[in-house]
Amino acid sequence: MATKESKKKTSGRKIPGPTNPMVTPILTDHYQFTMAYAYWKSGKHLERAVFDLYFRKNPFGGEYTVFAGLEECVRFIANYKLTEEQIDFIKDNLPVSCEEGFFDYLRGIDCSDVEVYAIPEGSVVFAKVPLLRVEGPIAVVQLLETPFLNLVNFASLVATNAARHRFVAGKSKTLLEFGLRRAQGPDGGVGASKYSYIGGFDATSNVAAGMLFGIPLRGTHSHAFVSSYMSLDEIKDKTLRKKDGSSTCQDFVSLVQGWMRKIELSESLRGNSAETNKSEMAALTSYALAFPDNFLALVDTYDVMRSGVPNFCAVALALSDLGYKAIGIRLDSGDLAYLSCEIRKLFCSIEKEFGLPGFGKMSITASNDLNEETLDALNKQGHQIDAYGIGTYLVTCYAQAALGVVFKLVEINNKPRIKLSEVVSKVTIPCKKRIYRLYGKEGYALVDILTGENEPPPKVGERILCRHPFRESKRAYVVPQKIEELLRCYCAGNSDKTEEILPPLKDIRERCIQQLEQMRPDHMRRLNPTPYKVSVSGKLYDFIHFLWLNEAPVGELR
Repeated sequence: MATKESKKKTSGRKIPGPTNPMVTPILTDHYQFTMAYAYWKSGKHLERAVFDLYFRKNPFGGEYTVFAGLEECVRFIANYKLTEEQIDFIKDNLPVSCEEGFFDYLRGIDCSDVEVYAIPEGSVVFAKVPLLRVEGPIAVVQLLETPFLNLVNFASLVATNAARHRFVAGKSKTLLEFGLRRAQGPDGGVGASKYSYIGGFDATSNVAAGMLFGIPLRGTHSHAFVSSYMSLDEIKDKTLRKKDGSSTCQDFVSLVQGWMRKIELSESLRGNSAETNKSEMAALTSYALAFPDNFLALVDTYDVMRSGVPNFCAVALALSDLGYKAIGIRLDSGDLAYLSCEIRKLFCSIEKEFGLPGFGKMSITASNDLNEETLDALNKQGHQIDAYGIGTYLVTCYAQAALGVVFKLVEINNKPRIKLSEVVSKVTIPCKKRIYRLYGKEGYALVDILTGENEPPPKVGERILCRHPFRESKRAYVVPQKIEELLRCYCAGNSDKTEEILPPLKDIRERCIQQLEQMRPDHMRRLNPTPYKVSVSGKLYDFIHFLWLNEAPVGELR
């Protein structure tokens, strides 16, 4: 009794609703309500069902996926309640023969008797492995199918896309998500910012996502800001207080012009500054006056090497005189590898010539429709880029439109169920299962193994037979050095299970990064990655094939 009371106190915490107010019980397919009525009409609606949510194939030609969207699923289920207006709409769109008692049933539905077991968000996951196991009255759980698929599909796809970009870019590079303007609508933009951050991006340009989720914001100015200036005369307030506050420079513009004259004669920029655009100088000077501590300038509005970079250097040197340190530049066009190398040479030359420690290490950021392939090509060419601003290809998941997550019945009234298909990949793995990840002596994950719920768990150091679910000849013994059980309870329903606390976003992101580091490099590579093994225990393998033969019709030849 004490356990139940303790559990109720834990699960009684108030969980906020979904981030998007459009995520309500009617964000579902019409056939979920027609099935719910049919279940109710036949008196089957309260039967206890178990569904697995999983996907059949890893995206982008890879061998791993990052699981995301769990928090939104838990928020949805914790606040599940149909309004009277929604019930009236459902009633208007079902046949008039539907009995009034069904709508009374809908009024009483919540998810207090639904249990959700899931792999923690941010985990690296694989095809055929259940990401969520949902247990409850079949009519209610069926109503959760479409919203759960919607909440997990795009989230996991974007997080995986982000992780793949991070893998190619490398750990040392800063990755900035700049995709809001190209995303599929407001929800696509906000969701992409959140799940790109989970997948390893460092910051976003999306102010709404920054406010909602606490993601760091980054952004400077556009080409329009630069081209809006015509001359230095447009700068009205030319004063800038020194960094230490000791005095004020009365004419920062003249200071910039003085540095431009010096660098025009210097060895560092000789031959590159003859055609410097003075209106661009005005724009960069104005921006530096507004943000002397955060001066990062876009330098390709007119000409990168003849105008943008020299103008930036003049402003950065003037800022240095007053105790400020410029951040760096952004390139949005041109040969990014070549230009970044040339700019780095110039920065280093100026550092040496004028005795300014750190000037050569200023940040070079690149944008302009970057994707995985572009990053890989830049690595092969050699470059000096420190940060990437990535938008369209990241947030739209241009390389693959959807993950293909499915929600399949695996048990009802404690009786395992199987779905058969001529396509073996579409055959389901029946019954309630437990999932373990087995690690080898080098610390890398070797295999995920699914077992029946009541099977004894695998043990460290003991040899375990791992079998392919459907191919008889594919099997191997594994002696794990570490074992991790993957499914955890996030909604306990009426059970006595202890519910997991939803972690903050930064912890989910950190889990993703750590999980990716535990994967063997050959599983992670972009081209021809080694398939990761997903297996079943010998006992579960035998049961799958027993049920398969039991359910499959036997043909007759005449």
